[in-house]
Amino acid sequence: QVQLVESGGGLVQAGGSLRLSCAASGRSDRDDNRYAMGWFRQVPGQSRDLVAAISWSGGSINIPDSVKGRVAISRDNAKNTVDLRMNSLIPEDTAVYYCAADELGYLGGESARWDYWGQGTQVTVSS
Repeated sequence: QVQLVESGGGLVQAGGSLRLSCAASGRSDRDDNRYAMGWFRQVPGQSRDLVAAISWSGGSINIPDSVKGRVAISRDNAKNTVDLRMNSLIPEDTAVYYCAADELGYLGGESARWDYWGQGTQVTVSS
């Protein structure tokens, strides 16, 4: 099992930036212990939406058009961490942000296909 712990959420002013970090521990069911990682966000009553995803090697990245240009994702496999950076924040970015991992390397937005999830971290953008 892979455990994911997010950090870095909080209150941010509109126009500002933030960095979220996710630390992974444990082992996946794959012999090579490799997995894609991603960030999703969810507002109460709404779906959990992909913000960014990155392959094990970092060579493939998926960022939806809705946040493209404001988001960057990176990972450090030596430290088992993945970071999300967002800038030009708007109140609509307010959500709980979740870290996720997928053993098959899936980078898409279907949350049910991701294998592991963190507990989430609240991000609130004030206007």
